[in-house]
Amino acid sequence: MWLTCLFPVSAGNIFVVSLAVADLVVAIYPYPLVLTSIFHNGWNLGSVHCQISGFLMGVSVIGSIFNITGIAINRYCYICHSLKYDKLYSDKNSVCYVMLIWLLTVVAIVPNLFVGSLQYDPRVYSCTFEQSASSAYTIAVVFFHFILPIMIVTYCYLRIWILVIQVRRRVKPDNRPKITPHDVRNFVTMFVVFVLFAVCWAPLNFIGLAVAIKPEVVVPLIPEWLFVASYFMAYFNSCLNAIVYGVLNQNFRREYKRIVVSVCTARIFFQDSSNDAGERLKSKPSPLMTNNNQVKVDSV
Repeated sequence: MWLTCLFPVSAGNIFVVSLAVADLVVAIYPYPLVLTSIFHNGWNLGSVHCQISGFLMGVSVIGSIFNITGIAINRYCYICHSLKYDKLYSDKNSVCYVMLIWLLTVVAIVPNLFVGSLQYDPRVYSCTFEQSASSAYTIAVVFFHFILPIMIVTYCYLRIWILVIQVRRRVKPDNRPKITPHDVRNFVTMFVVFVLFAVCWAPLNFIGLAVAIKPEVVVPLIPEWLFVASYFMAYFNSCLNAIVYGVLNQNFRREYKRIVVSVCTARIFFQDSSNDAGERLKSKPSPLMTNNNQVKVDSV
């Protein structure tokens, strides 16, 4: 129900759900294994779990950027080409677009299994993409999975910003598309999601690009703390989207509040129920104090 907060049409919600799935992928499997690795100060789960964990981390990362790109294109079409939007983003077409996003995501990750770039990195206690495994592949990954999507998203949001400014300053003709405050708030929310993703992932991607271009020169120059900080900064991004929705979207805040109140109410209810049960148990007469038992005691 609360997913409809972001888009005025149901077709657009599919992309938000898809982005949420991409964020949750790492929480279900890879992150618990990382915690286990930290606890044991090393990887002791075998190569199979290592490959699966690294693969799913890649799926989450590439799935996130591809879904963010899909959302940006969706918002661009909705605001800048509103007359064609319903035809382009029918429910059926939207489902097909999301399926295409995940198909491209899997296709983009599969080469890692053949290049041998999914390896355990003791610096971050996880099986992840090894930037120095293949220079050509790392450059391709950074360009097609980060730089190119960022360029597409930047173009879409730049066009949207220009149109919003024109509409607000009334420099568009009378047949300009109508942009409601709700549309602007939704656009700002997803724009912030994009900016945070770009900021969180840029350091790690640029480090990887530098390593791929001249590994023998760059690798010794990168301090371990910088790589570790950029790595955890990147994966922390998966936790930020829900916070952004709660801060910028009133409907999300309302739903969060409702969930918290429901949880607290349920907890209070169970506590009251257990206390009532304890009080009833305390107030219940002892078997020796019943009339029948009293008679039996007296007779003895």
